[in-house]
Amino acid sequence: MQLLLGKPVYTDDIVPRDALVVKLLRSPHASALVEEIDTSIALKVPGVVAVYTWKDVPKTRFAIAGQTYPEPSPYDRLILDRQLRFVGDPVAIIAAENEKAANKAMRLVKVKYKLLPAILDMHEALDNPVLVHPEEDWYPPCPVGGDNRRNLVASDVESNGDVDKVLADCDIVIDRTYHTRAFQQAMMETFRTYAEMDRYGRLHVISSTQIVFHCRRILSRALGIPKSRVRVEKPRIGGGFGAKQTAVCEVYPAFVTLKTGRPAELIYTREESQIAGSPRHEMEIRVRLGASSDGRIRALDLHTLSNTGAYGEHGPTTVGLSGHKSIPLYTGSLEAFRFAYDVVYTNLQPAGAYRGYGATQGIFAVESAVNELAERLGVDPTELRDRCMVREGMNMPAYYGEPAAACALDRCMAHCREMFDWEHRYPVRDMGNGKVRAAGVAMAMQGSCISSVDVGSATVKLSEDGTYNLIIGAADMGTGCDTILAQMAAECLDCPVENIAVFGADTDVSPYDSGSYASSTTYVTGKAVEKACNELKGQICRIAADLLGCAAEDTVFEGDRVRCAADGRTVSMEEVAYKSQVGNVHAAEVTATHSSPVSPPPFMVGMAEIELDKGTGEVKVLNYMAVVDCGIPVNPALARIQTEGGIVQGIGMTLTENVTYDHNGRPVESSLMQYKIPTRLDMGHLKVEFEHSHEPTGPFGAKSIGEIVINTPAPAIAHAIYRATGVWHRELPITPEDIAMSRPEETHRA
Repeated sequence: MQLLLGKPVYTDDIVPRDALVVKLLRSPHASALVEEIDTSIALKVPGVVAVYTWKDVPKTRFAIAGQTYPEPSPYDRLILDRQLRFVGDPVAIIAAENEKAANKAMRLVKVKYKLLPAILDMHEALDNPVLVHPEEDWYPPCPVGGDNRRNLVASDVESNGDVDKVLADCDIVIDRTYHTRAFQQAMMETFRTYAEMDRYGRLHVISSTQIVFHCRRILSRALGIPKSRVRVEKPRIGGGFGAKQTAVCEVYPAFVTLKTGRPAELIYTREESQIAGSPRHEMEIRVRLGASSDGRIRALDLHTLSNTGAYGEHGPTTVGLSGHKSIPLYTGSLEAFRFAYDVVYTNLQPAGAYRGYGATQGIFAVESAVNELAERLGVDPTELRDRCMVREGMNMPAYYGEPAAACALDRCMAHCREMFDWEHRYPVRDMGNGKVRAAGVAMAMQGSCISSVDVGSATVKLSEDGTYNLIIGAADMGTGCDTILAQMAAECLDCPVENIAVFGADTDVSPYDSGSYASSTTYVTGKAVEKACNELKGQICRIAADLLGCAAEDTVFEGDRVRCAADGRTVSMEEVAYKSQVGNVHAAEVTATHSSPVSPPPFMVGMAEIELDKGTGEVKVLNYMAVVDCGIPVNPALARIQTEGGIVQGIGMTLTENVTYDHNGRPVESSLMQYKIPTRLDMGHLKVEFEHSHEPTGPFGAKSIGEIVINTPAPAIAHAIYRATGVWHRELPITPEDIAMSRPEETHRA
């Protein structure tokens, strides 16, 4: 209701107006050393309180990736560093009474730079004599195969079966390389953080973040203060899509507040969010796919080269999903697989988490290769997938050996084929005037948490009026998790959802939660809610038993009251609540924690119909239809909206969104005028339906849905473009110029 009424709910709505304005002076060079910096003139500007440089900050390196300790990402950052590693790297922190003074002072800071050689191409990074991180105190908390002396953040190879032997025995081998760029999340609310010293002398940080507990740990290390002196909370979040799983801006206003003792706020401009944010990792993926002549996929060999940019946050973890969430789709016929990867530093904007988290790139590559196989064999790509796909009950060696305990992928394919009218839309149709209509298909999987790592917790307590408080550490960023978790609690406690007041997330109040990422909230935190509610019902029955004068095991919980089974007497929930405050020894609140040893994948099939203008290369998406298996949808309306939003994002990164750099490493698309995210007006007809499966380890049989929904548009649309033009486009985005200037390399169509 507060959102609908336009009430103050976001970070900038609720901070005091007298907070210091924090601005960052950023490097104009991709690689440079600060030789001299003069802040004396800037400090004379009326209203300027302080200007800080690399000389003023702690010298302990840290990572800003919001990941469970010990972080796989290397500790390679300082709050301000003398060595600058990308265009946009902070050089100085300015704190002023108002924005005008801060901006003026920023222009008056005099910096003498020594230009250093820059690595702008990820293909040139590995073992280059030019090092992005030459420092001696570079530190990897986890052994992920990184070596800063090789510009290497992470590297690994894993396999199952003899890939080379199986490939040699295959009738057909598809060997292709696919390239995806560093797409921006472009959430409507840019990065922003407010910091103050609270009345107990502790650092209180309010931030638009998905990761309050990880953020506290990051700030503690970066600032050199105990975690007990840091409190982090998040208000409403105006979108994140993974960008705010990285602590992009929190440390700067926190540092200012610690130094000055005054409240401080930093709000990134749209340009800053575009050039110094946390975009998707650019990846190049080589796929070797071996198959028999009847279309049975026997072997998959992937190598992923990932560009983490100037810093390593999320580099070691995103890359794994490019193989682990694409190869297992073909468990039904696969005899062998190999997955290798290298993650390298370059002097470009550092990458981070983005919805799909590496699976998006890998699925584009593998699904495109499968579509190429189908076209080469002259078979229907949906029928080819039916022969090879993973099915319920199968064990998935390429997915950490986990079973597909709940899998409706085969039903998703059949359902989508019928809903889309695949038989009639798949053939290419010439519409006249140089326009052609065609269709393409792809399927995808994701996960529901990071298995054996993610932790979700929930506190549920009975209030004295018989309603409940649900306190969580997960972050609703427009995904609706507050609503979904409240619905779960209401279902468990047999009460209206209006009786559940949700609060979160706050490191001082909320029980520990890894945060809202890795599609884990519904699956992991939802299970914690279910466990807490069931345990609380037992506590309520114990309190009611004291009132009723019977044994707790003889009571029956009935939602708004508790009944004594022996004689039918009842007490209301309000009476139980008051009793919990008088002479009571049974807590009327419960905190439950959950972690899962498995990460059940949701599955999805997507089909796209496009109209392509051969003269201009323009592509219009006329219809996009998808069927998703997310277990049992807890809130079908929210699940549908999540799916539609993810599809639109996927269409954007396929056709219009682009991240390019000039020869100096400066990002070209620094505003939403250049970086073209699609609007609803750019979309054709979207239709989403669900196939239910029941995940035995999930709350109410649920799996996740947050990330999988972005993964099918790219390969499906690329397939449709091939059908229309005879040209495979293996690099995203596929622009009108690419299409108009390309020539058919194959003429065969099924």
